[in-house]
Amino acid sequence: MSMRNRFIVCLVLFLLCCVSVFAQTPGPSSWWYTLERGKQMFRQGDYSGALLAFEDARRQRRTMFERLERHLINLLSITEVRRIGDSLDLVERYIDDRRYADAADALAELYYRIPKDNFNNSASAALAALGTLKDYPEAEYWLGETYLVEGELKLAQSQFQKALDLRQLLENPGFATELLYKIAAICRTRQEYNDMERNLLAILADDRLWSGSGTGTSGAFEKQALTRVLENNGINRFLTLYRYRNTETEQAHRLLGFFYYASGRHARAQEHLMFSFLIQNTIIIEEVIRNRYDFTFTTLEELAPEISRYPLLTNYAAKNEYYKTAYYLGASLYGNAKTPSARELWTFLSVQNTAGEWRARAAGQLRSPHVETLVEMP
Repeated sequence: MSMRNRFIVCLVLFLLCCVSVFAQTPGPSSWWYTLERGKQMFRQGDYSGALLAFEDARRQRRTMFERLERHLINLLSITEVRRIGDSLDLVERYIDDRRYADAADALAELYYRIPKDNFNNSASAALAALGTLKDYPEAEYWLGETYLVEGELKLAQSQFQKALDLRQLLENPGFATELLYKIAAICRTRQEYNDMERNLLAILADDRLWSGSGTGTSGAFEKQALTRVLENNGINRFLTLYRYRNTETEQAHRLLGFFYYASGRHARAQEHLMFSFLIQNTIIIEEVIRNRYDFTFTTLEELAPEISRYPLLTNYAAKNEYYKTAYYLGASLYGNAKTPSARELWTFLSVQNTAGEWRARAAGQLRSPHVETLVEMP
């Protein structure tokens, strides 16, 4: 064999060895790739394959960050470094001067996920933060989705809760709200209403108007003003004066309103359904104005034909239980002894062909108003 051919053979063998090594050792993004592969399997209906992929992604991320953590621990254990003290800047300088590539990689990965300023120049704080990155909330979430589609509600709830407990590591911090909705939905299905209530209220904790943490005029005063206008002046005056577009909390308010009405707490039901219906109508009115710049809200009776005119709004009303919300807002007002405002809502519903059963039920309430006795959420 010629020298040239021998060189080519050796080069090929070397490259094959490298490929083998890289295949066995997860790279920095291997866990992310494995998660994406699992999501593709999930969408294709291969749930057993997806489950294995999500578990692999979780394991790969833990393995990677345990390795990085070990590199940094080994560096900080060196006698010279221990003499430096806890200064992260001095530790970094030592790493650069001595060219400790593994420790440098560990810090680079840490700073990519958590800004260095968060550690107050503390090497021990950086090490502790690196340890927290072993967990993978997105993998926990997708494990939950897989269990959910397979009907394993308790396992799914447990996985969603794990992901929620790791919310500080979520790539999208706002996804915590979606996790709370997922958990609340499972609790509702399992009729664990107290747990459902707790998770829905957690969603509302950051709602400045609901929680009374508004700026300028206090949120508490604003909420009182909303309630007073609705009770004393009716729904049309209420929607003429107020707009509130907090789409993240609409469903939480709606479900809590149904729950409180079913459990006989009409005042609490009224508050939540008031917010839900206000948010729904804010979205609908804004969309109508976007299509008809000269539109001005006057009454629900005049707004309803606009909903039917646009498929987007028709779908929105159906998805968000618009007419059902209106009915139970009226019912909670009646249960709270605010009969004129309740009748205004029922009168509106009683002439809406698109309201379905809520039209018939509203007409029945107008003939013989009564507080419904419910044993489960409507």
